[in-house]
Amino acid sequence: MKPISTITVSSALPSVLEPLRDLALNLRWTWRRQTVDLFRSLDPEAFSASGGNPIAMLPRVPAGRLDEAAHDETFLARMRAESGDLRTYLDSGRWFQRTVPANGVGTPAIAYFSMEFGITPTLPIYSGGLGILAGDHLKSASDLGVPLVAIGLLYQWGYFSQSLDRSGWQQEEYKLNDPAELPVSEVRGADGEQVTVSVTLPGGREVAIALWVAQVGRIPLLLLDTNVESNDEEARQITDRLYGGDHEHRIVQEIVLGIGGVRAVAAFAAATGHPAPTVFHLNEGHAGFSGLERVGQLMQAGASFAEAVAEVRAGTVFTTHTPVPAGIDRFAAQELRGYLDADESGISRLIPALPVEASLALGTEEGGEIFNMAHLGFRIAQRSNGVAKLHGAVSRGMFQDLYPGFDVPEVPITSVTNGVHRRTWTSAHMDDLYKKALGDVDISAMSDWSALSTLTDHDLTDARDALREELVDMARAHVKRAWLRRGADEAELAWTESILDPRALTIGFARRVSTYKRLTLMLSDPERLRRILLDEDRPVQFVIAGKSHPADRPGKEFLQQLVQFADDHGVRHRIVFLPDYDIRMASVLIAGSDVWLNNPIRPEEASGTSGMKAVLNGGLTFSISDGWWDEMKDDTAGWTIPTADLPDQGERNRLEAEALYEILENRIVPLFYERDARGLQRGWMTKVRASLVSVAPQITAARMVRDYVTDLYLPAARAASAFHADPALAGSFTAWKDAVQAAWSQVAVRSATLEGAGSGAVTTGAEVTLTAEVELGGLRDEDVLVEAVLGPIGAEGEIIDPQLIPLQRAEDGRHTARLALAVPGEVGFTVRVTPQHPVLAHRAELGLVATA
Repeated sequence: MKPISTITVSSALPSVLEPLRDLALNLRWTWRRQTVDLFRSLDPEAFSASGGNPIAMLPRVPAGRLDEAAHDETFLARMRAESGDLRTYLDSGRWFQRTVPANGVGTPAIAYFSMEFGITPTLPIYSGGLGILAGDHLKSASDLGVPLVAIGLLYQWGYFSQSLDRSGWQQEEYKLNDPAELPVSEVRGADGEQVTVSVTLPGGREVAIALWVAQVGRIPLLLLDTNVESNDEEARQITDRLYGGDHEHRIVQEIVLGIGGVRAVAAFAAATGHPAPTVFHLNEGHAGFSGLERVGQLMQAGASFAEAVAEVRAGTVFTTHTPVPAGIDRFAAQELRGYLDADESGISRLIPALPVEASLALGTEEGGEIFNMAHLGFRIAQRSNGVAKLHGAVSRGMFQDLYPGFDVPEVPITSVTNGVHRRTWTSAHMDDLYKKALGDVDISAMSDWSALSTLTDHDLTDARDALREELVDMARAHVKRAWLRRGADEAELAWTESILDPRALTIGFARRVSTYKRLTLMLSDPERLRRILLDEDRPVQFVIAGKSHPADRPGKEFLQQLVQFADDHGVRHRIVFLPDYDIRMASVLIAGSDVWLNNPIRPEEASGTSGMKAVLNGGLTFSISDGWWDEMKDDTAGWTIPTADLPDQGERNRLEAEALYEILENRIVPLFYERDARGLQRGWMTKVRASLVSVAPQITAARMVRDYVTDLYLPAARAASAFHADPALAGSFTAWKDAVQAAWSQVAVRSATLEGAGSGAVTTGAEVTLTAEVELGGLRDEDVLVEAVLGPIGAEGEIIDPQLIPLQRAEDGRHTARLALAVPGEVGFTVRVTPQHPVLAHRAELGLVATA
């Protein structure tokens, strides 16, 4: 009999259990085991059925069980303890409060913009590494007490769920996100209604944006939602899918994130009393329009365009995450011109008071036809960074043209190497060992983890064996489910219950499947790989996961090639692909892998953080010298695949695959299976301890966030506060800049000589005097920096690793400096002049330089 309709029945939470709702709505439970255990103990079945989502679980718990818990003093005591611990966590002073003086000059409040946030699978608004990084940034900022508010989008469908067809081709499916089952709350104003802001699209279409908040420990994450009843259908779909749609859809999403995000932060601060941010951090170029909105706001208050840009730049930080041009959002300038929607006087209807053509110039590439979101990021932010030391160097080369006249090393792009949130990514087994060695403290703020060297082989073996077994169990269940979705009959899947060996060397590989990450490098010699996998005495097994972007056909072809190899009856018990990679799967895969493989095309991996998570769990790194491993590689703690720096990509792949096989067969496999008389892996565990002691402390997101605070947020906050403290500064700086640019064509170094160098040779340590005649074109001495540039001569005849020495004006009007030449060899020298002003953060900012 069919029902005439349905009704949803939910259990009401007894008042005594109301603290559970507060615990569920604060995502600190995603990195606090005790809180998760509390919810699981309330009703294991409801917890499992909800996907481990406490906020979705509570209505599923039967009323009888809730009543029982409400009278269970043991349960209530645990609940109160967790609630009290959360209050203490939220209210206590932490690293930031101990480090940064309260109400000091330039004390920052930070707004952190990102297109995606990977915090928990129960809030599916992420796709991969960028989102996971952003989520770990928030968690560590919370742990450190950094005053930060985050801004993202509340996607109706999020990113896709991945499955495979019988041929191994990726299939995408989307699941609707119901806010009622998400750990989010409406932001409400004084009138009790949900707060909204709006943006005006061409044609006078006003798009309302509703504000939600997810609480990540101490950090509010504002989520913007255009699925609002008052919007038309097209507008309601703006926040439909992460990275979905065409270029125009992407532009409108980025307008909502950037422009709507700035307006949302102001509305949130007004509604809640949260501090208004003084520093704006753009995590990738997607939020670049936030800078234009802030420029427009300052112009509405009376600033000129140049003054407003100077003030906005002072308080903006931009992080680039891609080392290849193809990874950057680039739009037709004409498309953006349409969205900025100039009126008859050239002023934008989207951002009041903003001049459209001047704004477009901040992002257009040479020729003016293409608008580059990374260019906008660099031009609207005074401080910018890559996400690893090598990536910083690559970025300086990529964007050198934005800073004409300066060599690549001087391009003002620094680096802050990514990190991972230790408490999120450390398994319970390994966390217990951390506590055993170091005590029950948050070691993320510690730089010395040498006490982990006291962990015994027995300790580490027990933990590693348990984690590997959990991975095998998860993989078996997941592979069976994947085959059922592929159309197999359960009767033909008995083999899935015995795949993989909980005692065999297990290599993990999981990341976004794009061509440069070379998922299929391991397949370069299929027969050799087959022999490695099937060795009877020393077997090797691979567990692989990752999604390819729906529009990335070459990536999908790589994935299909791997899946078809793994489907082969002869090897399918030794190499498996797990569809639908997410945070939940990752936590098991990275913890259970003995070795984490990473083999991108160097230097196309910006940072890569999956291998960091493996390190925290006693996994060892096997990687190309790229991303974070390039700066932290240590032969005592992992293995580095040599780079074949060849223009022929096919030959490069062949040589690097050969090196991969060679290291795996002759170094990794023998060491893993080497046992002493008592059956212990002495050599292997020595390497694990070295990795935990020397590498692990460097890869925490706490270290990363501290670096952002000290190197970028605090300087940006001080620069921004200078503008607030002196309302005339923007005008005086703009006037100074105009004067410098007008006079610069007359600035010249007329001559430069070394006195005391005789015939061009001196002994080591001898002092010489460098003297230059400099024409300043009417500028004052304090407007410029005159400096000597000295260093050894490279193969191309250029000065390399230069030493910079300021020259001072002498009584005779010339500029001079006395210096010692301490290093033997051929030394080149020149003299240059660059602008100098307290507002400038770097000598290359204006792209003005005069050399001898």
